[in-house]
Amino acid sequence: MAYGNTDDDAGEAVTGGMRAGVGPEPGPSDSMRTFGAVVQALREHAGLSREELGTAVRFSKHTVASVELGRRMPDRAFVERAEEVLGNTGALRRAAPHLSRQVGLASWFRHWARLETKAVTLWTYECRVIPGLLQTERYARAVTESVPPVKDEEQVAKQVTARLERQHLFERKPPIAFSFIIEQALLERGTGGPDVTRELLDHLLERSARFNVELQIMPRCQPDHAGFDGPLMLLEAQDNKWFGYAEGQRGGVLISDRKEVSIMLQRYAKLRSQALTSEDSRGLLTRLRGAL
Repeated sequence: MAYGNTDDDAGEAVTGGMRAGVGPEPGPSDSMRTFGAVVQALREHAGLSREELGTAVRFSKHTVASVELGRRMPDRAFVERAEEVLGNTGALRRAAPHLSRQVGLASWFRHWARLETKAVTLWTYECRVIPGLLQTERYARAVTESVPPVKDEEQVAKQVTARLERQHLFERKPPIAFSFIIEQALLERGTGGPDVTRELLDHLLERSARFNVELQIMPRCQPDHAGFDGPLMLLEAQDNKWFGYAEGQRGGVLISDRKEVSIMLQRYAKLRSQALTSEDSRGLLTRLRGAL
């Protein structure tokens, strides 16, 4: 699951040369980029630098840059002051009501999502929530609605749709080799209620029956556990290079450094040996389904 990005590239992390933004704000939409291009064109026509425009509208040059690049949603004060400074053409006032954010996959997750589309192998360990690639629509909605801040129906719908669209990866040719390890507690939490859980268990049984999907469940009682540092994802690209991804409360880190990725591979291998086998995991799913 993933949600946002910050303005002005603040809070970005760099690991092995790959950058991943941190923060709650969604990425730019086409309307924000278009609006920013208009601001830049009017500013350049007026012969002003970003710093000069920032001084005139009482915002920093970094804010001006973020608006022009489509990374920041301009507030009313920016629009009104920029309109006056840039010739009162009416273009900015008329365009501002049509601005919208691209709510869906968080921008700091999108680089990873692009790598996924061409992956050879994709491995996921999760201890917080059922992985997005295995979620049902109702489970995804329940998770999205549960996590503050409160979202309106449009925001929820867009985030759920974006998450479910990633599941087209299961139909890709050539197929991806999937491995999932999930904690038993996630199946017993009851997210969304009994009906949602029942549907989720049916969905997991269907997914795990596919020839290219391995699903293992980590039992509740497992004193020797390699996943104490939290969830992780690993991906093998077409050139057989491996990447890692780790996500926290407010952002994620894409990992390309070979030594760091090697550590993640070692941990995942250990997790596989500690979790139930695929066959035993399907048996547990069937028993949990029958108990509902």
